[in-house]
Amino acid sequence: MSLGKPPRLDQVFQKYDPPVYFVTLCTNSRRQLLGNDAVHSEVVEYGCESARRGIALGRYVILPDHIHLFATGDVDFDLGRWIRGLKRVVAAAVSGCRSGLWQRGFFDHLIRSSESYSEKWDYVLENPVRAGLVSSADKWPFQGEIVPIDHE
Repeated sequence: MSLGKPPRLDQVFQKYDPPVYFVTLCTNSRRQLLGNDAVHSEVVEYGCESARRGIALGRYVILPDHIHLFATGDVDFDLGRWIRGLKRVVAAAVSGCRSGLWQRGFFDHLIRSSESYSEKWDYVLENPVRAGLVSSADKWPFQGEIVPIDHE
């Protein structure tokens, strides 16, 4: 008997091909270093460069101590490698900081339906309001969408 991946896993990933990921990455010790123009510019630039390579950075919100985003890519897309690159460019934007900025790893969730996408986006969009940073989500300047992602 093989101890490989569950037989249905291929069916799950085929249905969501290419898969859309909801990702959260946090600063180490939740240091509040991210919610600024320099970091936002680097995220946008990284997203635009990624788009030229077939990787879509969809909607995103940059909070002072974490980033939420949606991403997808072609068949060769390596989410872990892409996130490491994003972490590297953002760390460089934070006073040249190259290490120690980020918590190890990241949280990712495979989006399985448009309802899940909408629920996650509504949650993410309201983060700055819940944190008391702005009175309404549309007033938070460090958010956007680089490439619209079809999530249905």
